[in-house]
Formats: sequence, structure tokens, C-alpha cells
Amino acid sequence: MITTVTSVTTSTMMSSLMTFTVIGVGAVVTLILFLTARELASTGHSRFSLYLTKFTGIGILPLVMVFTVIVAVKIIEII
Repeated sequence: MITTVTSVTTSTMMSSLMTFTVIGVGAVVTLILFLTARELASTGHSRFSLYLTKFTGIGILPLVMVFTVIVAVKIIEII
């Protein structure tokens, strides 16, 4: 009984860690794409470029906050 509970608990923890890792990688990749798109759009002077610059600005702040939390957790894990 104890062996079964331990193996189930271990597999549950591993799957949740993998889920958080995938979400973290997705957030960082999205942040990189938004920053790149905003930088490229800010060089243009068309109406679409201005719209794209404003649109990407909305998503950058929450993604920067997620990135900060990821970095903080990794630093705490090392210490």
C-alpha cells in the first residue's frame, strides 16, 4: 500500500513539474516573439505597424512578470 501511494505521488509530482516547465517555456517563447514583433513594428509608420505595436504592448508586461517569477524560482532552487 505504501509503495503504491509513493509511486502515485512521485508520478503526480513529476507530471505537474513537467506541466509547469512547458508553460514556462511557452511563456518565454511568447515573450521573445512579442518583443521581436514590437521592435519590428515600431520601425514602420503605417497604421498596421502602430496597431501591432500597441497590441504587443498589452501582452508584454504580464509575460515579463512571469519571466521574473521563473528566474526568481530558479535562483532560489540553486541557493
